[in-house]
Amino acid sequence: MVLVSVSCFYVVDITALAPMVRVGTLPMRLLALDYGADVVYCEELIDIKMAQCQRVVNEVLQTVDFVAPDDRVMFRTCAKEKARVVFQMGTADPDRALTVARLVEKDVAAIDVNMGCPKEYSTKGGMGAALLSDPEKIEAILRKLVTGVSVPVTCKIRILPSMEETVRLVQRIEKTGIAALAVHGRFKEERPRHPVHCDYIKAVAQAVSIPVIANGGSLDLVKANADIEEFRKATGASSVMLGRAAMWNASVFSSQGPIPVERVMEEYLRYAIRYDNHAFNTKYCLCQMLRDKVESPLGKQVQAAQTNVEISEAFGLQDFYLQTQEQLQVRRDSLYSSSQPDQPVMDGDVTMMAIKFERREYPPQITPKMFLLEWSRKEKLEQPLYKTVQRSQDRAFQSTVTVAEKKYRSSLWEKSKKFAEQAAAIVCLRVLGIPEGRIGEEDSGLVCKRKREWKTNGFTEEEGRKKRHIAETSEKKLYLMSLF
Repeated sequence: MVLVSVSCFYVVDITALAPMVRVGTLPMRLLALDYGADVVYCEELIDIKMAQCQRVVNEVLQTVDFVAPDDRVMFRTCAKEKARVVFQMGTADPDRALTVARLVEKDVAAIDVNMGCPKEYSTKGGMGAALLSDPEKIEAILRKLVTGVSVPVTCKIRILPSMEETVRLVQRIEKTGIAALAVHGRFKEERPRHPVHCDYIKAVAQAVSIPVIANGGSLDLVKANADIEEFRKATGASSVMLGRAAMWNASVFSSQGPIPVERVMEEYLRYAIRYDNHAFNTKYCLCQMLRDKVESPLGKQVQAAQTNVEISEAFGLQDFYLQTQEQLQVRRDSLYSSSQPDQPVMDGDVTMMAIKFERREYPPQITPKMFLLEWSRKEKLEQPLYKTVQRSQDRAFQSTVTVAEKKYRSSLWEKSKKFAEQAAAIVCLRVLGIPEGRIGEEDSGLVCKRKREWKTNGFTEEEGRKKRHIAETSEKKLYLMSLF
C-alpha cells in the first residue's frame, strides 16, 4: 500500500518500480508509469549530498531539479510523476534525513528510507543494510520523518538471519507510524543469484497490519506480467515491487503482454532526450536492457557512443533529437529574452547584454569573433580571450570574452560553446560601437582574409544564399557534436 495520488489515498495490489542505482532516474520512471506501474521509486540518493542541493525550477525542461554545489543534478522530477514517485534516501542520521525530506516533500508522493542495500556505497557510514543491526537508529530516523513531513514515510529492508529476528524488527518499525514496508526477501550477504525467501516475506506480512510490498522475485519468479500476481500470493504481500525484471524490459508492468525490447529501448531514449538525461546514464540503462545482446551490432554502437547525439544515431532518432533540441531552444529563448535587459548592465566587472547569436544574420564564413579579432589586431591589443562554462541543468553554454582587460558576456545561454563565444563577441562589439559583420552592414574595413576571398570571388546574391544554407547546415552538425 503506497500513496498513488495527490489526495493521499492508499490502495493494495499495486506494482512498483524498485529503487535501483543508475537505473531509477526520470526517463526509466516515466517509462515504467507508461507501461502500467502504479508507483516508481527513484534511485537511492545519499542524504549528505542531497542536503547540499538547491531546488531549481527548470522552466526549459519543465522539471524540478535538485542541484548540487558543483552544478550536478542529483534528482530531477516532473509533474507527470509527482503523485506517484517515491523519493528514496540513504541516511544514518535522523536530523539530516529530515532536512532532505523537507527539501523534496513538495515534489514527491512519499519518502522512503533505504535499509536494505548491501553495497559498500550504501552501507558506508551506517546506511542501507547496515541499519538492520541498529534498530534504535531505525526507530529514531523513521519517527523523526513521520512527525516531520507532510507526506507518507516508508522504508525498504532485507530479511535478517532468522525469521524471528525479522518479525521482531518489522514490528518495531510498524510502531514508528510508517505507511508501508517493502521487504527484499534475501539476506544482506545474498545476491540476485540466490533464491528469494518468500516464506520470510509472508511471515512479515502476517506479523504487521501495515501494507507489505514484496521485492526480490525478478528472474526466478517474475518473468512476465502474469507472474506478478503469483509472486504476490506466494508472499502474502499487499503489493509487488520489481527491479531487474523492469530494468530489462519495463513492459513487464503492462497487462497487454510484453513489448519487444528494441521498442522499449527506443521509448526510453525518447524520454532521455526529452529530459536531457546524462548520456552516460542513458547508455548504462540501454546496455542493461540489451543484456545478452550487448555484443550485437546495436550493442556495440551503444557502447561506443559518448554523447546523446551518437546514441540517437544508433537508434535512428537523429531527427527526433534535433527537433527536441530546437524546441527546447525556442522555449529557452522565449523565457530568457523576456526577462533579460537588451541594454548593457554590469554584473560585477562584466558588461552584459541579452544577445543571441543568429547564424543567418551573417554572411557565409563571417562571424563576430572574426571581426573582434581583426579589430584587436588593428588596435594592437592582445587576442580576445574566451572563457566558457556549461550549465548542468540543460547543458547550455555561456561565454565571457576579455578584451583590453575588460569582460563582456551575453546574459542568455546558448546551445553550443561556439555560439556562446559568438554571443560574447557581439556584446563586446556592440558596447564598443564596432561593426560586427552582419548582412547589410556598411563595410567597415575590418575585413579578414576569408571575407576578402569571399567578396573577390564575385558570388551572386543567390550563391550567397546557398552558401549561407550550407553554413547553417554545418552549424547544426557542429551543434550536435558540441553538446557534450
